Amino acid sequence: MRGKRTDIRVIRAESKFVPLKAREPLKFGATVLEAATYCLTEAEVENRAGRTAVGHGAILLSDFWAFPEPHVPHPQREQAMVRLTQQLCERAADYRDYAHPIEIYLDLEKKLNGLAEEISRKLGLRAALPRLAALVSASPLDAALHDAYGLANGTSTYAGYGPQCMTHDLSRYLGAGFKGKYINAYLRRRRSRYLDAFHLVGGLDTLWEADIKAQAPRDSLPNSLEAWIERDGLRCLKIKLKGTDLQWDMERTREVYRVARAVHQRMGISELHLSLDTNEQCESPDYMVEMLMKLKERDCDAYDCIRYIEQPTARDIRRHRHDMRGLAALKPVVIDESLTSLKDFELALQLHWSGIALKTCKGHTWTLLFAALAQERGILCTFQDLSNPGISLIHSAGLAGRVRGVSAIEANSCQYFPQANLAAASVHPDVFRRRDGRVCLESLHGPGLGLRWKEITAEVA
Repeated sequence: MRGKRTDIRVIRAESKFVPLKAREPLKFGATVLEAATYCLTEAEVENRAGRTAVGHGAILLSDFWAFPEPHVPHPQREQAMVRLTQQLCERAADYRDYAHPIEIYLDLEKKLNGLAEEISRKLGLRAALPRLAALVSASPLDAALHDAYGLANGTSTYAGYGPQCMTHDLSRYLGAGFKGKYINAYLRRRRSRYLDAFHLVGGLDTLWEADIKAQAPRDSLPNSLEAWIERDGLRCLKIKLKGTDLQWDMERTREVYRVARAVHQRMGISELHLSLDTNEQCESPDYMVEMLMKLKERDCDAYDCIRYIEQPTARDIRRHRHDMRGLAALKPVVIDESLTSLKDFELALQLHWSGIALKTCKGHTWTLLFAALAQERGILCTFQDLSNPGISLIHSAGLAGRVRGVSAIEANSCQYFPQANLAAASVHPDVFRRRDGRVCLESLHGPGLGLRWKEITAEVA
């Protein structure tokens, strides 16, 4: 019989969309995000033994990040992503073969480009929906299939990535070098108990408590970086920079460093890690090289705390083939928006990028495959989010806790979309409440992705 006993087939798949307003504006690159649409996808499947289950996945359909096309208005960009999600769910419901969720998703993904082009044409968009936006739109379905797979088989989804469950080894997807190799070789047998939490310092975020604006939210959450560090014991900070104003970027980095050190001195914390992200705004890596050299000259201690640089230049690396050796010689440089395919991965290595950013918004399946590639090539893996709220953060944290070599994760919705976390946080409080600079993953147990969806929805009811 072709396939494995644990294989599933899709019975139905559908999505719903919830508008969310940010607690505070999030400035990254040239964009200010004040609201986003949260997509929640549900997939019902059946395994070969006839057991059915319903899995879930979710993501923010952030067109501001995935489809930043100035010639297409935000409502049209978002509408295109919503339609793509809906149509892919319809295609999934028509997929009647039994297979592993990785095989099902990658078969469905073959339709993505065609669907994106068709939707763009029907909506009359002046620019077609790009692959990154298509991946984000598809990612909730991908997660829901993997969750349902584990639930249908009464086991953790992560137990299903070895030869006993997968019909094909990784050579089918990643080439002959992966003959006889399976995803489980690149995952921890037991999920990490804790992950360091990277706290995002947006371009508009207030740094010092003394500088809080009168219009700041009046709730129980901090309104300054200083207060966030003190409340959560933060040791890892990701700084959003302009990439077009070298003096501002250098001083912003120095000031964030000063805030952190001032709070750390009061709390007795010595460890500090920084990452810098211009969201593609630098014309070339030379900008960041110059900024780092000046920072090192002016504030060597701040420079020494920088762990890596994220995606400094434009995402189309096939068109903008910047050689990253000069920058990588100073600090590791990590590819993010540019990483959407195997060709992108190979080209990034040729251009001397130091590592990759893993993100569940590009799909659970591709996160697993890229993690395997990165480990085989011995390059840096970071794990980031898209300000994921609710179960999308639980999913992201659980996957990060499984990938070998990953020790930190972003958890930005704690700052920007906290209201969307309330139901999930009642079941997984330590994923959403950072303590001693970390998130705790102990609540992520049970079958599937460990979401514990029924308990979460029971809290809502």
